[in-house]
Amino acid sequence: QVQLVESGGGLVQAGGSLRLSCVASGSIFTINPMTWYRQAPGKQRELVAGITSGGSTNYADSVKGRFTISRDNGKNTVYLQMNSLKPEDTAVYYCKMSKMSRGIAADYWGQGTQVTVSS
Repeated sequence: QVQLVESGGGLVQAGGSLRLSCVASGSIFTINPMTWYRQAPGKQRELVAGITSGGSTNYADSVKGRFTISRDNGKNTVYLQMNSLKPEDTAVYYCKMSKMSRGIAADYWGQGTQVTVSS
């Protein structure tokens, strides 16, 4: 099995920065794609940033240029550096790992970490 634990959320003022971490543990023997999502009250969960097994990254238009996703494969950890935060970034941020087993994809989710940006 796989377990994901996010950390690093908190309360910051608009224009500030936070770095989120997601540590994966369990039956992980390969480098897997990792994705950050977020969900604000009353809204659908949306993709924020992703990083592939090859290290390629992608971002939602709303965060491009402000957020940076990276990973430390030795620690099975993915990071989300968030700069120039806006009140619109307020949400619970979730980490997801996509793992292939016998040709079938399975998604594993963390519990989420709250990010609140005050104006």
